[in-house]
Amino acid sequence: MASFSSARLQWSHLEGPATRQRSHRHHLTMAEELVLERCDLELEANGRDHHTADLCREKLVVRRGQAFRLTLHFEGRNYEASVDRLTFSVTTGDAVYLDSDEERHEYILTQHGFIYQGSAKFIKNIPWNFGQFEDGILDICLTLLDMNPKFLRDAGRDCSRRSSPVYVGRVVSGMVNCNDDQGVLLGRWDNNYGDGISPMFWIGSVDILRRWKSSGCQRVKYGQCWVFAAVACTVLRCLGIPTRVVTNYNSAHDQNSNLLIEYFRNEFGEIQGDKSEMIWNFHCWVESWMSRPDLQPGYEGWQALDPTPQEKSEGTYCCGPVPVRAIKEGDLSTKYDAPFVFAEVNADVVDWIRQDDGSMHKSINHSLVVGLKISTKSVGRDERQDITHTYKYPEGSPEEREAFKRANHLNKLTEKEDTGMAMRIRVSQSMSMGSDFDVFAYITNNTSEEHTCRLLLCARTVSYNGILGPECGTKDLLNLSLAPFSEKSIPLRILYEKYCDCLTESNLIKVRGLLTEPAVNSYLLAERDIYLENPEIKIRILGEPKQKRKLVAEVSLRNPLTTPLSDCIFTVEGAGLTEEQKVVEIPDPVEAGEDAKRPLEQAKERPCPLTRSQTMHRPQEPLGRPRAGTGLGPRSTAPALRKLQEPMSCHL
Repeated sequence: MASFSSARLQWSHLEGPATRQRSHRHHLTMAEELVLERCDLELEANGRDHHTADLCREKLVVRRGQAFRLTLHFEGRNYEASVDRLTFSVTTGDAVYLDSDEERHEYILTQHGFIYQGSAKFIKNIPWNFGQFEDGILDICLTLLDMNPKFLRDAGRDCSRRSSPVYVGRVVSGMVNCNDDQGVLLGRWDNNYGDGISPMFWIGSVDILRRWKSSGCQRVKYGQCWVFAAVACTVLRCLGIPTRVVTNYNSAHDQNSNLLIEYFRNEFGEIQGDKSEMIWNFHCWVESWMSRPDLQPGYEGWQALDPTPQEKSEGTYCCGPVPVRAIKEGDLSTKYDAPFVFAEVNADVVDWIRQDDGSMHKSINHSLVVGLKISTKSVGRDERQDITHTYKYPEGSPEEREAFKRANHLNKLTEKEDTGMAMRIRVSQSMSMGSDFDVFAYITNNTSEEHTCRLLLCARTVSYNGILGPECGTKDLLNLSLAPFSEKSIPLRILYEKYCDCLTESNLIKVRGLLTEPAVNSYLLAERDIYLENPEIKIRILGEPKQKRKLVAEVSLRNPLTTPLSDCIFTVEGAGLTEEQKVVEIPDPVEAGEDAKRPLEQAKERPCPLTRSQTMHRPQEPLGRPRAGTGLGPRSTAPALRKLQEPMSCHL
């Protein structure tokens, strides 16, 4: 079976079909009187056998560890085995070999997939077109390697190190962001994307990589974690390294490596002061499969790589590769960046409440657990696979405790305080965009005493990285009586008219409950992030799909709001179906409850596994209200359904 590898020196690139070999690693020795006339590189047959035909049609691209064929033509006479001797030597390796054919297909050859967003309580899959076999992508990926600062400083040394997927993965992690170099993407998290493209509007990697190359390797605006991860996945798959995108829910950003995120809040529970260390609602990175000859045995396999620029590693904004197994075992001495990744899935959270007199009181918060529902796409199926167990032992197990000891995670080894009081945030069944809904503070008194408390409930819009927006619902109960061994459910109504103008593109609302008992200076905190679901994009094939015939489909979306939508745009992209992104405008306003519909015609007449569609639109504003840019402006004064995606399967 094929062994998939990465980078220019790991694949043979031979100009063909009738030219001499150019690779310095291939040597041909012939008898003196036997003269080579030409070498046929068998492009069609090798491209088919090595699954590289779509990467490049004019060069031979073969994967190491798998046999390939050449036909040699000699001048004057044929080769005679009894007289002539030919030696053809190739040096290969298997640093990225996967035993499973199904996994090789998923993590190398598959051009489409899902990235998981939303919240730990409501996981949302976002379809993505990786497109690693699309025209020009291989050359762009090789250009990316040649633009990295290590190549520019010493090209020979850089190229000689590209035989190592560890090295290549680290280079790609740094080059997908542009913080240190002429990398691909510029990150932005402040919801101001007017001079670029909102991260929420990308639906594939191909357009991003082509923009970067066509602009002379100038940074593309803008990316956030899932965009960085998806582009890295495209590049690494294109270079032959098995790669998948991973999402971690309640992901910690620990700057000082103390495995602790501390929030300092005022008496109302609002976060004060430095917000550089945060819990992100979710965070995406990639895992790549490779051997680790530089580490102890047992650390081969999946390695975490994070191209989102968060902290520097050896002076560069990159992260990894670090063995996922090392994270699970709490081995923080392992290369590269093990403490940072360990904190992302294991950091502890401490909340401090500051009183008017300046005194600080520790709050109990059992509602926030870091590192939940770590997710990736299943092999061969459009379903989510939970891989939390590869990063963490079961909570409370002896193995988990040993891992925490090994990592010197002292806070996790401390017994949690139990006051007999508990609170959590519950939600109603339906929480869709444009609706009003209820959330509930569910409080339990498991003690034999009555407690008189104050309950503060607050709902605020929030970005996926934890940055809070304006309030969209509050309740303050000054004297809440809790009888012994009792339960109470306190509702908070959240109205569309309150959140519509300030909801970010993340579609998230954070609900916080703070239960205080002034008599004993007791503080109980509970939080929950709520994801508002967008309406479904429906895709219908018109007619019978047949090979080598153009495909026509109808894309539709129903407006769930009570106001019309204007300036709607469908954007379509699909590996093998479209030359580039196709934009279809909806000229007329879409009334409340009505459908936006448009036929879409396939641009290419060749088989393809997937196309996808996105819509960007804004409601029609009343006269005199400022108008936001189409599909942009997450702080628009108008309510917004800013981005919707749905996969479309088309097997011809």
